[in-house]
Amino acid sequence: MTEQDNSRITLSIRNLSKVFGGKNEQVQALNDVSLDIREGELFTLLGPSGCGKTTTLRCVAGFEKPSSGRIDFLGRDFTSIPPFRRNIGMVFQSYALFPHLSIFENVAYGLRIRKLPRKDTEQKVNRIIQLVGLEATQKRKPSELSGGQQQRIALARALVYDPQLLLLDEPLSNLDAKLRVYMREEIRRIQQQAKVTTIYVTHDQEEALSISDRIAVMHAGKVSQVGTPDEIYENPNTIRVADFIGQANFLTCEVQANADPVLRFRSGEQITLTNSSDNVRGYQDTEGILFVRPEQMEVSAAANHPNSLKGQVKVILYLGSVVRYYIEIFQDHDPQEILVDQDRRVHGVGVGDAVAVLVHGQEAKLFPTEQRQQLEKA
Repeated sequence: MTEQDNSRITLSIRNLSKVFGGKNEQVQALNDVSLDIREGELFTLLGPSGCGKTTTLRCVAGFEKPSSGRIDFLGRDFTSIPPFRRNIGMVFQSYALFPHLSIFENVAYGLRIRKLPRKDTEQKVNRIIQLVGLEATQKRKPSELSGGQQQRIALARALVYDPQLLLLDEPLSNLDAKLRVYMREEIRRIQQQAKVTTIYVTHDQEEALSISDRIAVMHAGKVSQVGTPDEIYENPNTIRVADFIGQANFLTCEVQANADPVLRFRSGEQITLTNSSDNVRGYQDTEGILFVRPEQMEVSAAANHPNSLKGQVKVILYLGSVVRYYIEIFQDHDPQEILVDQDRRVHGVGVGDAVAVLVHGQEAKLFPTEQRQQLEKA
């Protein structure tokens, strides 16, 4: 058990539901959401638009009142406590900086409202502005700063009064791609140095995987899975989660009993998975949906390679760290495109060439066929 596992629960959400609308039309934004957030961790709510992640955050902040359920913060029922009594810092998408105030006064605003002594205010503001690395900007106005600098000032303002919980609602959505990568690293650094329990909302999978201690994947107002980034990516518990996180290939097959499971595909091809996981063995003599990541497959120029799926290369993309092959295979006489990622170009393979695709058995996973509808709804 890790140190993180032993830390206490700061925030406990139990059976949270939220319904918007009146008598004629109602929308259930949250449906029986339960979560535990540990002290000092960066916990991310991840999911597509409309999944309920921001509504969950707003309920925690006190900006929305749950239709049912309970929110406990440090052992105290916070469900009906107004926002200004929750000692929670929040950073919005829009930064919400005061354009007429200097950076120093923007950060000091919350302390002024709390009537903190002038000397204490100056010390706290100077300390937090130093933490975000913007000491030289204190006399400037927000319009004189870049988007990334404004975001750090918004973060400093949320942290300056030592909140027990920090809430970040899509904080990087207004930044360009390169700056988002830099700022997510900065947010993680600042959060760890401040040692503040943080809930982070995003729809960006890479963002969530790169900075989170744990992630809750949400769909249609419900929590689909909670786990560490590697657990979510490597061992998704449903097709919906597997399809939402990263790239994925899904192939319908029959699993035939054998010393090593044999997967028979609708094309008539079959492959034997040596060193296969218990998940695959559990589907013997039944039909399932094979889930395999692009990096868990391999392209071979030997089109007649045994124990493989045959296909034709349609597109090759050089992505820097990987080369992505778009390969058309045939399932039940219908073409299906799969993705295969290699760390370098495969010698002798070009667009239009016939190839063999090998599956790494130890990393393959099977889902029940009834979950196929989750792909159709995604």
